[in-house]
Amino acid sequence: MTSATHASAADFAAPRTAPPRLSLPRIVEMNLGFFGLQFSFGLQQANMTPIYTFLGADEATMPLLWLAGPMTGLLIQPIVGALSDRTRSKLGRRTPYFLIGAVICSLCLFLMPYSSTLWMAASLLWLLDAGNNITMEPYRAYVADRLEPGQRPAGFLVQSAFTGLAQCLSYAAPSLLVGFGISQNLVDMNGIPVIVRIAFVIGAILSISTIVWSVLRVPELKLSEAELAEMAAKPMGAGAALAEIRDAFIAMPRPMRQLAWAMLCQWYAMFVYWQFIALSVSRTLFPAGEGAKASSADFISASLTAQQMGVAYNAVSFVGALALIPIVRKFGARPVHALCLVASGLAMLSLPMLDNRIAMFVPMIGIGLGWAGMMGNTYVMLADCIPPERTGVYMGIFNMFIVIPMLIETVTMPLIYAPLLGSDPRNAILLAGVLMLCGAIATLMVGRGQRIGA
Repeated sequence: MTSATHASAADFAAPRTAPPRLSLPRIVEMNLGFFGLQFSFGLQQANMTPIYTFLGADEATMPLLWLAGPMTGLLIQPIVGALSDRTRSKLGRRTPYFLIGAVICSLCLFLMPYSSTLWMAASLLWLLDAGNNITMEPYRAYVADRLEPGQRPAGFLVQSAFTGLAQCLSYAAPSLLVGFGISQNLVDMNGIPVIVRIAFVIGAILSISTIVWSVLRVPELKLSEAELAEMAAKPMGAGAALAEIRDAFIAMPRPMRQLAWAMLCQWYAMFVYWQFIALSVSRTLFPAGEGAKASSADFISASLTAQQMGVAYNAVSFVGALALIPIVRKFGARPVHALCLVASGLAMLSLPMLDNRIAMFVPMIGIGLGWAGMMGNTYVMLADCIPPERTGVYMGIFNMFIVIPMLIETVTMPLIYAPLLGSDPRNAILLAGVLMLCGAIATLMVGRGQRIGA
C-alpha cells in the first residue's frame, strides 16, 4: 500500500499540510467502521419498540422510553466533537473516541436482549447510545479531515451507503435467522424472541471489529507542526470544550442556522416513524385485535413485517446513496435533498392506507431515498459552510439539530397521541409524512443566494 492514493501507517508518520486524494476503495475502507456503528443503530430502530412492548410498555408512553438517544446525543456529541478538535495522541485526534465508543456499544448490544424489565432495557439503551454518540461525530469529522473538499461528497455519500447497507442487514437479521430454521415464536422467559438475542450478538461483534479495521487501514494523518502548536495553545478539558461550543454557536455560519429548520422537520418525522411503524403495521394487518397483543404470534409476525420493510428502505438507501454521488455533484445537495424528502413524505402518507403486506413494500422506495439524503446530503451541505479547523465542534453542534427534534418529539407525542392522533399509530405515520414535506420546503430555503451544496 505505497501508492499516493493508498493510506498506510506511513501516512500518519509523515506530516502533511493537506489531505491527499484517496481512491474509492480507500474511501470505502475508511467508512467501514460506520457500517458497524449503523448496524447498532439499525438494531435499535428495528427492535426497541418490540422489546419494550414484550416487557409491558404501552403505546402512548413509547416515545419516553426512546429518550436515551436524543439526550445522550445532546449532552455528549458537542462536547466530544470539541474535545476531538483539541486531542493530541499517538493514535490521532479522532481515533481514541472511535475505540472507546465501540467497546461500550459492543458490551451493551450483547446485554440488551437479556433485559428482564423495562428499566433494565431503558438503562442499557442509555449506555448504548452514549457509546454510539462518543463515536459518531468524531467519525464524521475524521471523514472531513481525511478528504479534500472535492472528495467529501463521495465520502459522506459512501458513509450514507454504509448506513443503508448496515441497517438493511440489521433489520433483516431476525428474518434471516428464521430462514435458517430458528422459530420466530421461540422466546426466553422475558418474552424476547431468541432471534432478537442472536441479532444483537452479531451487532456486538461488528461494532468493534469494523471500527478497528478502518483505523488500521486508513489511519488519521499526522498534524503539521503549525497545527500542533495551535492546538497546544488551546486549553483542554470539559470547560474549554463548553466555551468552544459557545463561541462556535455565536460564530455559526448562516446556512448552518437555516439547516436547523429542515432538520427539525425531517428528524421529528423519522423518529416518529421508527417508534410507531411496527405498531402501525400491526394495527393495519390485525385491526380486530387492535394491533394484536404483545405476547401474541400476530404481533411478532407484524414486527417481522415492519423489520422486512426496514430492510427494503435501507436497501434502497444503500443503492440510492451511491447513485446520488454524480447527481449531487451535478445539481448540488440542496435541490436533490429536497426531492428526496418529498419522496419520503409521499411514501409515509400512503403507507397507512395499505392493508396488504406486499403493497406495504412499495413506499419503502421513497423512504429509502429520503433516508439516503438525510445521512449524506445534509453533511455535504454542512461541510461546505464550516471552517475546517472547527469541524469537530460543528459536527457535534450539528448533531444537536438531530437530537433536539427527537427530544421535542419525545415530549410532545405522548401529549398529542390521544387527543390529536386518536391513539392510532397509523395517524402518527401520517404526521411523519406531512413533516417530511415541510422539511423539503425548508431545505430549499437553506443558503439562498449563497453557495452551499448548490
